[in-house]
Amino acid sequence: MNHLAILNLGNGDWESGFANAIAQLWHSDRAAPRQWTGALPPLPALGESLQAWRRHYEALYAHTNWRRHIEATIRHSFDIDEGDITHISPAEFERICQQVRTHINRWLQAETFHNIDRGLRTHLSPTDEIRLIFTAQNQEVLRLPWHLWQFFEDYPHAEPALSLPTYGQAVKMARPRETIRILVVLGNAQGIDLSRDRALLENLPHTTATVLVEPNRDTLNRHLWEAQWDLLFFAGHSSSRASTHFAQGCLQLNPTESLTLEDLRYGLKRAIAHGLKLAIFNSCDGLGLAWDLADLHVPQVIVMREPVPDCVAQMFLQQFLQALVGGQSLYQAVREAREKLQGWEDRFPCATWLPVIYQNPAEASTNWESWWYESLAVPNSLSGERAIAFFGSGKLIPGYPLLRAFVAALAVASTTLGIRAVGAFQSMELWAFDRLQILRPAEPTDHRFLIVTLEEADIQAQPEPLRNGSLSDRALEQVLEKLERHQPRVIGLDIYRDRATNAQNLAIAQALRHDDRLIVVCKSRDQIFDPVGIAPPPEVPEHRVGFSDFLEDTDGVLRRQIVSMTPEPASPCTTPYSFSSRLAFRYLQAEGITPQFTPEGNLQLGRTVLKRIQSYWGGYQDIDAAGNQLMVNYRALLSPDRIAPQITLSQLLAGQVAPDAIRDRIVLLGVTAVSTGDYWITPFGSSRAQRVAGVFVQAHMTSQLIAAALNKRPILWVWPLAIEAMWLLGWSLLGYGIAKLRHFLLRTLTMLLSIGVLTGICFVLLLVGGWIPLVPTGIAMVVAAGIASLDFSKHTK
Repeated sequence: MNHLAILNLGNGDWESGFANAIAQLWHSDRAAPRQWTGALPPLPALGESLQAWRRHYEALYAHTNWRRHIEATIRHSFDIDEGDITHISPAEFERICQQVRTHINRWLQAETFHNIDRGLRTHLSPTDEIRLIFTAQNQEVLRLPWHLWQFFEDYPHAEPALSLPTYGQAVKMARPRETIRILVVLGNAQGIDLSRDRALLENLPHTTATVLVEPNRDTLNRHLWEAQWDLLFFAGHSSSRASTHFAQGCLQLNPTESLTLEDLRYGLKRAIAHGLKLAIFNSCDGLGLAWDLADLHVPQVIVMREPVPDCVAQMFLQQFLQALVGGQSLYQAVREAREKLQGWEDRFPCATWLPVIYQNPAEASTNWESWWYESLAVPNSLSGERAIAFFGSGKLIPGYPLLRAFVAALAVASTTLGIRAVGAFQSMELWAFDRLQILRPAEPTDHRFLIVTLEEADIQAQPEPLRNGSLSDRALEQVLEKLERHQPRVIGLDIYRDRATNAQNLAIAQALRHDDRLIVVCKSRDQIFDPVGIAPPPEVPEHRVGFSDFLEDTDGVLRRQIVSMTPEPASPCTTPYSFSSRLAFRYLQAEGITPQFTPEGNLQLGRTVLKRIQSYWGGYQDIDAAGNQLMVNYRALLSPDRIAPQITLSQLLAGQVAPDAIRDRIVLLGVTAVSTGDYWITPFGSSRAQRVAGVFVQAHMTSQLIAAALNKRPILWVWPLAIEAMWLLGWSLLGYGIAKLRHFLLRTLTMLLSIGVLTGICFVLLLVGGWIPLVPTGIAMVVAAGIASLDFSKHTK
């Protein structure tokens, strides 16, 4: 899985530290990022070590042919401070390298940074491909060799990139082109060999390379304006000159002419707007060049962070192009090529420190394959009409009517998935889900339960001074006595009782303390709806307490249940399991089934694994999926309150119940009096008469857990995103094909029949627990048909 992480260090320096570090992690299946905050302490020693490393690095390579700007080299050779190094041994240089590595890792292991480090490691896997972008106001901290962080050792498919804190996206005006276009600029080659760079780029597949050898400024500017380029490559001498605010990149085009990228500003802006995706400066000290291009919103740049020996630059380019054209992503190609330079470090120490990516976070990372397909097909700003016009020419691929259909269906399916991902269809999908739920054939009631209801008359019949809530101590004592005679398997008390039992009622206190069959409720604290919470009976140990919290969707309907969650330490209700879970677990214990959780966090009951809800799950988009949640697969009944046999409290106390109705059952005691307000909206209806008392909802939730384990009754499931995408694509193609039928009546009837078939398939799969896209699929099919109709009318005029 591909992930993007952005670590913004904010303002700071080595002396004061970085007090406001923010890390964001973007998952491919989430519309919004996860975010953590932290800080990095002052560490002047790291800055000093980095400066010492640079001095020793340049001294070690003093007589090497490297691709540094000749003027900068001359200036540097005459500007030697007392602290500069003139001679150095490889052993001394290795010691300083290790010192830099140690300082970086100690710095990033600071206690104030643990929240960020732990957050990233918790949500990332070593098999993930990770783009980790570092950004900060202080450009000096960006010069760190971030790849030395232990994180990149632990995550072998991660690669760092740099960015300035201000970035944006250029307006794109690219048009299709038949090959990948590369502009190769070979600057002043004094003392270095650029012929190998040229040969590597001219021999790439599916490319057209235009090579400018030691051009003047006007020639380079004219080429930037006159053609569209996918890749800009420069090799030669370069450097980063210090300006008032930051390092500025400088290129030597020929022996007599140098310029900055600011001198090419308008030509570069045009190249970026017309599709420039990557700039490579295979030359020395290129971070200043990257900063200059950042202001122009270039998507990606690859540079050398320090002066680079000529042969190291050549070897990196060869390995990078091989990996990129061979199918690796740009980040993985850079990492592979960079790490292969280690074989040269006996002759060129720290070669692996040099290549670095600059990434514009507003732009997506690309790969060679996407460039090739784009050159064959359409630009990033593809519209359906432009795609049809290009492919419709038949210039590249025969059989273009089918290709037009595929492109249009793919565009519709992709757009539908994108709109769905931002939640635009969620309310419609939930409404359709409820309608299909109601249409299911009736199921039998669950005779594993007996529900004892407290109606208004039952509450009023208890003496008011002793009631102290909906159930007095005396009534509870009588209930427990009656039930004890007939040995229920589990007793669920769905009534809040946050007070200690009166000292005169020892029998109740003893039952609460020692009866392992008795499960009671509490309520967790909620910052918005209930900032206090409700405690459980103080006599009951935690393993027999379950929280009663329910999750309503935005339309007020109760469709999800919480199996478990991490309680707030300050909450009066600290049990990690729900009331329904406790009841089910206690009942299944007698069946020899012990609940377990898989490494993925899914509940397992025997051989049945109940997959938890994720943030993007079926029709749900970016919901709070904290804890372990399931969708409630309500039993299909004429009314949800018919889930199980039931009697009133008065009938139980009067002995008007058969012993077999209690023996080995789950006896669930709860309030159904309307005055208590414990009524909920379910998919069965939202009117006042259709709302369901909480005790019946608890019964449905408990029943679905037990039935899943013992009867293989399905828990609701959804398809992975890839299958949903193929499903949408298939129906979009069908809609496109229907629109090609010539007779209006036939088209209409076929479309209506297709929608009916689609609904029927969704309904049949729901019967076995599958919640698959209905509304988005129907919309995609109709939209694809509309596009096809426009195309058809255009081609028949």
